[in-house]
Amino acid sequence: MFSSLKVKNFRLYWLGMFVSLIGTWIQALAQSWLVFDLTKSVFLLGLVGFLSLAPVFFLSLFGGVFADRVNKKKILLFTQNAFMLLAFILALLVQFKVITPSQIMFIAVLNGIVMSFDAPARQAILFELVGKDRVLNAVALNSAAFNSSRIIGPALAGILIAAIGMTGCFYINGISFLAVIIALLLIKTRPAQKRSNEMTFMKDLGQGLSYVKSHPTIMILISMVAVSSFFGVSYAILMPVFANDVLKVGVKGLGMLMAASGLGALVAALLLAKMGDFRNKGRFLIVSSIIFSLSIVLFALSRSYILSLSVLVITGWSSVSAMSITNTLLQTTVNDEFRGRVMSAFMFTFAGIMPFGNLMAGVFSQAFGVCLTVASSGIICALFFVFISVKYPKIMAIQ
Repeated sequence: MFSSLKVKNFRLYWLGMFVSLIGTWIQALAQSWLVFDLTKSVFLLGLVGFLSLAPVFFLSLFGGVFADRVNKKKILLFTQNAFMLLAFILALLVQFKVITPSQIMFIAVLNGIVMSFDAPARQAILFELVGKDRVLNAVALNSAAFNSSRIIGPALAGILIAAIGMTGCFYINGISFLAVIIALLLIKTRPAQKRSNEMTFMKDLGQGLSYVKSHPTIMILISMVAVSSFFGVSYAILMPVFANDVLKVGVKGLGMLMAASGLGALVAALLLAKMGDFRNKGRFLIVSSIIFSLSIVLFALSRSYILSLSVLVITGWSSVSAMSITNTLLQTTVNDEFRGRVMSAFMFTFAGIMPFGNLMAGVFSQAFGVCLTVASSGIICALFFVFISVKYPKIMAIQ
């Protein structure tokens, strides 16, 4: 289950990233609380979330070119320092009581810009740290760290906000970036591939897009991520409405619903890490994707709190299973020189398209209700994945 952690470079990177992710989730909850405390506006709460991811849509492909041109470790050192600086700026603004909603939105945009260059390098460096044979295990352990921090971070934030205030939470997040920065300084990676001086930045970008377009397997995998991100994951942004209006369990129930999804995601990550480089990954991907889609439909139709909790465990499990397998197949399919650009396409469809899907879900939920919107989204996803399995059987045959 933990074979990648035997590799010193990955072990250092994973531990540093895990500490940093906990800090990031602490800040995420504290920032949401701060926005709502300042404005009492649900719309602005959603807008800040949108602004923090929207730059990924516009810039992540450029981030992929940088990941292929520049040493990935150097990129990550720059981005992690930038994240740390922004966290400290936010902490100081809150400490001196000069913070405004517009400043929070501006910092959210800056964080999104940094993420556009951080995410492709973060995804692509895994292959360099562990090699082809362990990449699925490394991706799964990365996912385990993310989902563990998603449970630990908000829980700590609730305690810390009461104990040391939102200012303290932002300072803790800033300090947490030191863990991954120190880890990056200690690990060794190979230098970036030398490129012809004739290849300009835009030519590199165009070459990367052509590479993706000319490989049907990569195109199909990317399209599956795009459909999941636009239609599938919007149920999470609407969870407060389900907790308050549909299931009527209030804020405590909301916490349990989010935890159930996180638990399923963590279980999936650990199981994938245990399974290692198994066969029939393509079939597993399609089955997981269809289960994810149907579980969303069932959640939307459920009026039982216990049933909803159980379904969300399955939703979390199937979602992380599908995304981790997709990530692994992309990492092992692509040529080394294109890895950063292909992983930037992955992040473009995963994180860049997501805020627009959330925006659409909000509009349709306002007009037709959350239950119909989420159920329809799940049906669209399921039909698409069945179509892929029938139209492109080669995906099912990937080992």
